[in-house]
Amino acid sequence: MKYLRLIRLPNLLMIALVQLLVRYGLFEPMQASLALTRLDFSLLILATVCIAAGGNIINDIYDVEIDRINKPQRLLVGVKITEKTATTLYFMCTVVGVAIGFYLSNRIGKPGFSALFIIIAALLYLYASYLKSIVLIGNILISILVAMSILIVGIFDLLPTITTYNQEIHSGIFIILLQYAAFAFVINFIREIVKDLEDINGDKNGGMNTLPIAIGRKRTITLVFVLLLVTIVLLVIYMYNYLYSYQVAVLYFLLVVLAPLFYALVKAWTAEKQKDYAQLSSLLKGVMFTGMCSFVLYKFVIV
Repeated sequence: MKYLRLIRLPNLLMIALVQLLVRYGLFEPMQASLALTRLDFSLLILATVCIAAGGNIINDIYDVEIDRINKPQRLLVGVKITEKTATTLYFMCTVVGVAIGFYLSNRIGKPGFSALFIIIAALLYLYASYLKSIVLIGNILISILVAMSILIVGIFDLLPTITTYNQEIHSGIFIILLQYAAFAFVINFIREIVKDLEDINGDKNGGMNTLPIAIGRKRTITLVFVLLLVTIVLLVIYMYNYLYSYQVAVLYFLLVVLAPLFYALVKAWTAEKQKDYAQLSSLLKGVMFTGMCSFVLYKFVIV
């Protein structure tokens, strides 16, 4: 159980489910030509999950002193798991993920694609060891990597099969994928700022320079409120322009994406304590997941 907590199993399952929804909820219903067999696609999920697990482990290794203050009851490395064991698990997960990525890249005739897994693994290490201590840089980087967990499905499953005959439909599908990746980036970016608010005490002790430390709690939560408001407005515009004719899709977004975002807006306006920031962070995580789950609409409603 402690090892499952270390790798953040629920988060990894969320990544795997979203990737499944991309392929079977978007690509297949839109009759895209796919490069990966079902086995290869399963390996792509495994590679992504392994590298993400490695990123979670190395982050915990570098955050031991910070977590002693922020989350002492959840501290694993140095308490229930030795640092040596955690480091070994990090290398195992990362090597397996990169190795599978290398295999898949050659399997589809795109050996250069293997660089993606190496770069992502390296960025996760840099994030944990250094970049997250720089104002906004760490927030932006980890949000890009979250978006990449969605885009990588298109890169491996769609791009290799593009021809002059299917270029138009594949381009359209990839645009949809980019829109979802942008949504994931924005929501995760806001959530990362909220998490910095939640962890401000430990971050100060650890010598971090996060946004709340740099400009203060009040200005930071005001920025979160503004970002949420802009996101809601953009989603309403998107729904009007692209989903207006699909009543079930509109209802879905209203109930499980926009409504929680409005609630998050209210929470951001009133948030003052650490527990408020924790609730807001969990709410945004849920919104991101329900937003990604809307891929299933392409199978049952839109197509």
